[in-house]
Amino acid sequence: MGLIDLLFRKAVVRVFAEELVVIDTDSALWEAVRPLVAAALRLDQQQEPSWHGWNKEQIITFLCTLPEHCTLVCGVWDTLTDEEGNEREVLVLGCVCEAQRGEVLTVRTFEALQDEKLPPLQELEPGFEHAREIMRTIKAQIAPVAWALFTDKTTWDEWLLAEGNEGGVADKKALLSLFAQQGRCVLMGSQAAHHSHHP
Repeated sequence: MGLIDLLFRKAVVRVFAEELVVIDTDSALWEAVRPLVAAALRLDQQQEPSWHGWNKEQIITFLCTLPEHCTLVCGVWDTLTDEEGNEREVLVLGCVCEAQRGEVLTVRTFEALQDEKLPPLQELEPGFEHAREIMRTIKAQIAPVAWALFTDKTTWDEWLLAEGNEGGVADKKALLSLFAQQGRCVLMGSQAAHHSHHP
């Protein structure tokens, strides 16, 4: 079945399920996720034609390529300096979106993940071991991970906010592939394993 068939198979094409469930809005990580969900909702409801190079068509096209039930994961770390001048990497955004049949059903932060093998949020590091534990926990508790993006805040902001020519839609897929090739981010998950140049 082609992408056009997938798009027209749905009576109403949308990003979010009619009954979107947002979990753990009292999490400290929610403050970083909330504006992103709000922007996506505005695009979904066509209140805005685009947002920082994103548009609804681009997001729908991506969602329709996903497995029937899966998750999308994003972890972003920033380097902070304490009063004594010591630097450490701190998780500033940890988000899991559950998708089913091309629509986002639930949104939650990493704080909602309860697993004794998973380190506390303040101890999560941007390395492979913790990324693998995050993905294992999500698969066990929600659904398999189709795409997981782990990166630093500078790269995240550059990708998220990149705009196309004259403020238009940007090729987010190509930009993310470029960042992955440059070692600025890590893409993991079942879809990343099969399509190394797709976000």
